[in-house]
Amino acid sequence: MAKYGKWIGAGLGFVMGGPIGALFGYFIGSTFDTATVVTSGPGNDPGTRPTGRGDFLLSLVVLATALMKADGKVTRNELEYVKKFFRDNFGLEGEREALTIIKNLLNKDIEVEQVCTQIRMNMNVYSRTQLLYFLFGLAKADGMVCKYEISLLDKIANLLGIDSTTYQSIKAMYYDDLNSAYSILGISSTATDEEVKKAYRKMAIENHPDKVGYMGEDIRKAAEKKFMAINEAYEKIKKQRGIN
Repeated sequence: MAKYGKWIGAGLGFVMGGPIGALFGYFIGSTFDTATVVTSGPGNDPGTRPTGRGDFLLSLVVLATALMKADGKVTRNELEYVKKFFRDNFGLEGEREALTIIKNLLNKDIEVEQVCTQIRMNMNVYSRTQLLYFLFGLAKADGMVCKYEISLLDKIANLLGIDSTTYQSIKAMYYDDLNSAYSILGISSTATDEEVKKAYRKMAIENHPDKVGYMGEDIRKAAEKKFMAINEAYEKIKKQRGIN
């Protein structure tokens, strides 16, 4: 069996155990050159520690596989969209490694509740938010998000502990209108100009690419796209209202 791991990166932590580890079993140790276990001290709050790149990417691939299976079937076209999604976001190596892992997972039952609980307990909120952003991008890769995907994304967001305002903000990034611009900033169209400015500053701080930049340039670039969407939403509202 070929060795992988350059895309995943050195060091696997919480994904080596629990529901995610059980999904992979022997596959992780036999497939990744870099399957070094990284542990955290007892009682270390996930909200205060960085998320390992390997943990983030394997969590993404597990949930991406669950999303692909949301409507009960996986078609060749869906696989092509998934390949393109990972290639566009993570390069050819990311595409190759992600597809290898997905094919290993397609015939397995993925307990989304258990997987999300494990992620929530071990991953900081900035990384969980970025995870959801990627999943929405994957769902929209074929040009539309079906009701089964929306239902699962709603469930995943709730299980990951993503607050409603943040969730609606991410969701709105895939719909281009003025109402979506307000949703991206987590406010309603009745907000005052000062509330608009305050909401923008809050979103800009919470979603700055530096929050996840340590996990690799590819993940940072995705965060930059999200950050750009926030800025574009703010500019759209400013132009409509004549805010200086």
